[in-house]
Amino acid sequence: MGIDYVIDYECVPKQELTSLGIMERLKAKQRAQAVIKLYRDRGDMRPPSEMGFEMVRRVADGSEEVQVIVVQDMLNDAAPLDSLRTHCAGCPANVLDKPFGCFNTINYPISQQAEVWLLKRLPTPEDPLIFLLVQQAVQDIQPNSELAEQIGSMRSRPGVFFQSSEVLGRRYDEMTITTNHIFQLLFLPESINPAYGSLLLLLFNAIPRDMDAEHLMQLASSTPDRDIPLLIEDELGDDQTLADIKDFLRAVHRAHALHVTLSLDA
Repeated sequence: MGIDYVIDYECVPKQELTSLGIMERLKAKQRAQAVIKLYRDRGDMRPPSEMGFEMVRRVADGSEEVQVIVVQDMLNDAAPLDSLRTHCAGCPANVLDKPFGCFNTINYPISQQAEVWLLKRLPTPEDPLIFLLVQQAVQDIQPNSELAEQIGSMRSRPGVFFQSSEVLGRRYDEMTITTNHIFQLLFLPESINPAYGSLLLLLFNAIPRDMDAEHLMQLASSTPDRDIPLLIEDELGDDQTLADIKDFLRAVHRAHALHVTLSLDA
């Protein structure tokens, strides 16, 4: 369970299987491999056709039903990926530099370390243009009480969606920006277009901020500068969520450079 995303760069695999189809198959393969490893770690060498697990799912009437999932069936579902993976070599959207590297997931729960890291990267009044942008962005999302309630509900179950139920904030004279605001800004749009992507990259200091208003406007134009450097680097001590979020910002940066959207499903 997590935040799935994909760079919406047109390619043969997406034409053949659709983005949703690829993501479902990637997850099926990952689950199958995890179950196989679990069996092997226990010394169980039976074939995947004899491995299975129970999954509880909720049906339309609200009741629950138990399904037995056979691991070999999951591998069979994922098999079409094998013949398409060669298209990923050299693809400009392959930000992870691996087969289907334009797809990725930020797994729940979101760690507090990652939330603090994001808070610390917000601009200060010393960057007046960028600071105005973050103020406007937060003001734009505040009227959406439905999403705010959704995040509040998610945070009320510590260890499921968020590691901590504590809402952290960064106080300014005009407002306080919280970790709930950040989650909404980053992960609750259905898609991130290049203009919004440039805003996120600026807000979280993922690209240089030392530019004038004209260059800031150019970031959101139809001809973005593909050579804008990314300021995100992995560091010793990053936990898994923080590593995932850094990969997400790299994907936003790549989508912006290609002038395509990035689709999300949180």
